[in-house]
Amino acid sequence: MADQLTIYNGALLICGERFLASLTEEREPRRLLDFVWADNGVKECLEAGQWNFAMRSSQIDYDPLVEPDWGYNRAFSKPDDWVLTSAVCSDEFFRSPNLRYVDEAGYWYGDIDTLYVRYVSKDVNYGMNLGLWPESFTKFVQAHFASRIALKMISNGADMERIEKIKAQRLLEARNRSAMTGPTTFSARGNWSMSRNRFPNRRDGGGSTGSLIG
Repeated sequence: MADQLTIYNGALLICGERFLASLTEEREPRRLLDFVWADNGVKECLEAGQWNFAMRSSQIDYDPLVEPDWGYNRAFSKPDDWVLTSAVCSDEFFRSPNLRYVDEAGYWYGDIDTLYVRYVSKDVNYGMNLGLWPESFTKFVQAHFASRIALKMISNGADMERIEKIKAQRLLEARNRSAMTGPTTFSARGNWSMSRNRFPNRRDGGGSTGSLIG
């Protein structure tokens, strides 16, 4: 199971540095890693994929205190723990994708009273619950932390490149494993994507995408 010390030591291993004995050890690497942790280091990793372990579903009613000046007449406040949208639907079973919305400045705007949204969450019971992390995601987080401190820890350009390659490979593996563990989900789209599907007989690929796209 992942914990903060495991993440730190995994990052130090990639950088070729000595492990920390504890999170209170007075060393420069620990202070650098503390900074990355406090500077949304984990959130940056949660933003990088549709992680099943961090996925949360919510019913969101429109905010009556927000009145859009034009366009869609309903505004929906994003949850405080929102990181990345996975699906926006008009039913609680996520069978009916809602294509009529836009995402702007901390709100979703639409023309119905209630949205059902699936999203990557940074809540302590979801994305920030380290006990839920699969091993592949933990490895990616370690590599991300290593890349964030590498400029301070490493002067060799070849080593910097090596760390970035490790990070890219681990991200790819984590995404692939996450995709294998969950059912097919809707892609979250707004009006721009909708416009491509208004002409089902076009020869340029702009036809209907069926019911699995949202």
